[in-house]
Amino acid sequence: MSKQTLGLDTQLYDYLLSNSVREPEILWKLRQETASHPRGTMQISPEQGQFMRLLIQLIGAKKTLEVGVFTGYSSLSVALALPADGKIIACDVSEEFTAIARRYWQQAGVADKIDLRLAPGLETLDALVADGQTGTFDFAFIDADKENYDGYYERVLELVRPGGLIAIDNVLWSGRVADPQFQDESTKVIRALNQKLHDDERVTLSLVPIGDGLTLALKRR
Repeated sequence: MSKQTLGLDTQLYDYLLSNSVREPEILWKLRQETASHPRGTMQISPEQGQFMRLLIQLIGAKKTLEVGVFTGYSSLSVALALPADGKIIACDVSEEFTAIARRYWQQAGVADKIDLRLAPGLETLDALVADGQTGTFDFAFIDADKENYDGYYERVLELVRPGGLIAIDNVLWSGRVADPQFQDESTKVIRALNQKLHDDERVTLSLVPIGDGLTLALKRR
């Protein structure tokens, strides 16, 4: 995992931040608080958050889905880019981590846009399918436990509309996916999903080397 785009030295990364990122103060405050968290490396980078806000605006998203919230930087980024009637269904299992997220959602005035559901992600996604919400989401972001990535992808692909966009985080996994020495379960799962996505004709695909690697999959039909 990485809190900044992989492969950039400090000088170039600082240049990227100072000449590209326009980070709202509320996001900066959340990022600073999360940086001191014992699991702070789980937070996405500011340039990725900004990129996701741009994607939301580009596709005109109103109804979105997030699998994996942590302290809420990605959901807050998306919520700030959504129109006033936009909504996020946010899935997580941690009351402790998402308590931080809730506090910042309230401070930013976007709490009414975010429907937090505390349950295993697959259960929440299956419930959405059972509730008849197939094909109704414009955008989805997957950034949760890696072992269930394939399951999240398949369910999210069902839930997004044709022309909807799926973003999957950590697909470069700090470079471990390209190093055969790493054979832990998370790395193997991400490798397998990357290969599956490459061959998946249901989507139009691009793996973007931002943050820890972000795959964009546009649902074709």
